[in-house]
This record gives sequence, C-alpha cells and structure tokens, in this order.
Amino acid sequence: MTLAGMRWRTVECPPQSHLEEFRDLDPLLVRVLYNRGITEAAAMRAFLAHRTHQPDDPFLLPGMERAVPRILQAIEERQAIAVYGDYDADGVTASVLLTEALRAGGAARVQPYIPHRLDEGYGLHMDALEKLASAGNRLVITVDCGIRGVDQVRYANRLGLDVIVTDHHSVGSELPPAAAVIDPKLAEPAYPDRMLAAVGVAFKLVQGLLQAGLSLEGLEEEGLLDLVALGTVADLAPLLSENRVLVHRGLAVLNSARRPGVDALLRRTRVSPGEVTATTVGFVLGPRINAAGRMAHASQAARLLITDDPEEARGLADDLSALNRRRQEQTREMVERAEEMIAVEGRDAHLLFAAGEEFAPGIVGLVASRLKDARYRPAIVAQTREDVTVGSCRSIPEFHITEALDQCGELLVKHGGHAAAAGFTVRTENLSALRERLTSIASERLSGQELTPKLMIDAKLPLGDVTSEVQRALARLEPCGYANPAPLLCSPDVHVLHSRKVGSHGAHLKLVLRQGKSRHIHAIAFRMGDKLDELQQRMDIVYTLEVNKWQGEERLQLNVQDMRPAGKE
Repeated sequence: MTLAGMRWRTVECPPQSHLEEFRDLDPLLVRVLYNRGITEAAAMRAFLAHRTHQPDDPFLLPGMERAVPRILQAIEERQAIAVYGDYDADGVTASVLLTEALRAGGAARVQPYIPHRLDEGYGLHMDALEKLASAGNRLVITVDCGIRGVDQVRYANRLGLDVIVTDHHSVGSELPPAAAVIDPKLAEPAYPDRMLAAVGVAFKLVQGLLQAGLSLEGLEEEGLLDLVALGTVADLAPLLSENRVLVHRGLAVLNSARRPGVDALLRRTRVSPGEVTATTVGFVLGPRINAAGRMAHASQAARLLITDDPEEARGLADDLSALNRRRQEQTREMVERAEEMIAVEGRDAHLLFAAGEEFAPGIVGLVASRLKDARYRPAIVAQTREDVTVGSCRSIPEFHITEALDQCGELLVKHGGHAAAAGFTVRTENLSALRERLTSIASERLSGQELTPKLMIDAKLPLGDVTSEVQRALARLEPCGYANPAPLLCSPDVHVLHSRKVGSHGAHLKLVLRQGKSRHIHAIAFRMGDKLDELQQRMDIVYTLEVNKWQGEERLQLNVQDMRPAGKE
C-alpha cells in the first residue's frame, strides 16, 4: 500500500518514431506532451509557444454580436450600467475587470454589485434587481452567474432592465430571456476553449468591445490580464488551450505588480515580484481573495483589486490575510465535525453527506473538498436553516455532480455548477428526500467501480537522471494546474538518507534522498508528516520537480506526491 493510498499507473511510452520526429526537443518533454494528447506538430508548437492554433476572435462566442452593440449603446446614451458578479475569486476578478474596462471606455456610471454569500447566496436575486432598477440602472451585465436565472431575468425585464448574461457554468434546459447570453458552453466545438473561466469570458467581452471601436482611456487590454490569471487559476479552470494562454500572459502582468492591490498582497505574503507562478495564485493569492466572500463580504477583495491608493491597498491586504487565517481555523474545525457525521455511513458509502446548522456557508465547499480528497467519494456539505438549506458539492471524475442535481430538480429551489463542483438551495423540508435521491443516484453509478485515486505517472527514471536540465525542459509546460498538471515522475528504490517533520504542527516531511552513488537531492512531502514512522530506508517515490528559492539561492527539489516501500507494488 502506498503512503497516500493511491493507485500508481505509468502512462505508456509513445512510439519511438514519434520521439524521433521531434529530435530537437527533450524526449521527456515530448513524452509528457504525448501523454496530454498533444501529438500533432502544429498543436505541440502552439502549446510550447503559449498560443492557440485557432483564431483569437471573441465574436466566435455566441451572443457576442448582440451584447457588444447593446453595451456601446448604453455608453453612448450615458445609461447607468450594473455589473452583477459573484463572491468567489473568479466572480470578483470578472466584476473588477468589466467595471474597470467600462469606466475606461467612457461609461457614465458603472455600479458593481456582488451579493452577500450568507444573506443572499449565489446568483441573480429579484430583490437585488429591484434595487438596481430603483437606482436608475438600465443595463445589467452578469459575470459568473445568470445562465440558469430564467425567472430572474424575466423579472428584470418587467422592471425595465436589459440583461446581458455572461457566465461559464453548465447550461440548463432553458436559456434566460436576456438581451444577450454569452457562455462558452454554448459555443461550437471548434471554439478555442469552451472551458473559459468567468473572468476569461469577461475579458473576451472587452475584446469584442475593443474590436467594435471602443477605446479605453488609460487602460490597455494587456493590463487586465493579471485579473484573468488570478480568477482562472483560483477557479480551477483547466489550464489548457485559451485558458493557459491567458494565464501565461496574465502571470507576466502579475509579476510586474503594477496594480497597487496586487503589490500589497505580494508584500503581505512575502512573495517577490517576478516569482509569481500559477502555484502562487492557487495557494497564496487566490485563497486570500476568496476569504473575503467566505468570511465577510467579497467587496473587500474587489476594492483591493480596483483601488489605485497604495495605503488603502495595504490595509485591505492585511484584512484579507486575517480573514484567511480565520477561514483556515474554521475549516479545520468543520472538517472534524463533518468527519464525525459521515463516520456512521461506513467506508463503503458512495456519497458523503453532512448537514447541520453549524456549517458556515462560506466554508462548506472547502469542507466538501477535504472530505472528497480524504475518502475519494463525491461529498456534499450543507448549512441547514429553518426554511432553506444551502449546500456545496465536490465530486470525483467518475461522478458528474451537476447532472445528478439536475435529476433532483423538482426538489431544489435552485442549483448549478460543473462536473466536479456545484451548489444548491433546497427547502429544508425536502432535504431528507434530496439526500436519499442523490445517494441512490451515486450508488447506481458508482457501484462496482474501484474508487481509489490514481496517480498517472508520466515516466520512470533513475534519481541520478533528475537534473536541473530536466527541470528546465519540463518547465516549458508551465503554467501547470488543473487538467495540465505538473509532470509526475517515478524513481524506484531510493535511499532515504534523512527525514524530519516540518511546518505547522509537523504537517509536512522534509527528506534527503539518494540513489546508488548519485548526488543527494532534497525533497518535500506536503501533508505527509503523519507518515514519518512508515518510512523505510528504501522507498519508491512519485514526485514533481520544482526549484526551491531560499535566501537568494536556487536548488532543485522534489515535491513528493506519494511513496511506498521499494519493490512493493
């Protein structure tokens, strides 16, 4: 058994003829690209050059040809515009991006509106639309929500509001009756990336406005891409195709730290400009932006990203870091409570379901994610209230959670999401029926399957062959993230020279490794501190490569994903 409880699978090596076709590239790099399904020369060259091999035309998105003229009309007629967003990092960055662009484009009044997670919940709300109409707005543009808000958009129309929906979530059985609907899920399969994050969709809308002749005073298109990188990575959008291209370009802008809020956040987290990667966004910056919507109000994060006052930015960065620490504490407490609840279901349960008044709505998604990772089962965590229950779902590749919720539509007030993550609101009186129905669906679809997380290993190689040159070759795959993971390598029969616990509460392992007479190499194994006593002198290891920077020095380091005693498959 491996220390992390995973199944190891080594991807089959490509034909020798394929490797010989690209002799100018490192063969390990060619192999990894082959494993990702990138086999054609044009696609390979485009990937390594950080571009798509399809045209970059925003008007390939359905609805763009209707949305752009309506927005230009609003600007020309000095109509008040509301940008209606969401409280997570993707929604916040999309709201800020579109607000900045419209203001720079000459809109007379642009009002961003982000609902409160606890008081309002996700999506369009009729009360909020009433307030926006009463405040004189005539056009509402949604970002990261609205695709399933059929009744809400219909109500907005009765209030005299035109609505443009921009979203990226799964499309329901009926489109909202909006002036325009832009969602990459509606695009033709030939579109460069149907998995754009919401902030990416907002960026494409700005591109469409620019192509139609709008000028942005004091703002360049490229200057918005730091927001695109933040929102795309934080929302776990697949880092392939156009998403990957936009994030690559956006990381360059992030590393210039030209936005006061970004500069303040980097200083607060002790990340130097020039060292921001997709990993930094995913584990350092993104959680702090998300913490505002989880623990207080997302407007704090929006103000951080939109302010041009360095002093205000520093204060807001401090506030977000404090909120993030509180979020970490509460998450730990709630995970323990949820584990107590699901323990009675036994290890063979196909669906994990924990609900109670004590689960804060800003944390339920994180708790569900932890449960899913620990047990490799779809997990649902919900806060129950007297009238309604609000839940968050995280799932595994074998179970499309939003399709499962679709089958329970008559029990739900509202729901939406993706294959791997979703949210819902249900009347509390229907909660038991919903749980029973979802449990039945999960049992039907997952029975008989071997539900164990897999590590797909790109290549096996001796530890002595792991060099800085190999790391630099594989670094051409960056930015890595969801759907484009950092390459996984396996070195068998490695000698553990030294091991110790590090980090808060000894959560991680620090290792020094060697194989045969090769030089020793340092390694870190995150969240494996409790496995120290299970280490043997010789281990098979699976890892990614990274560069550890410390006090001005750079050193190659292994980021260990799993281990097992040598030779015990």
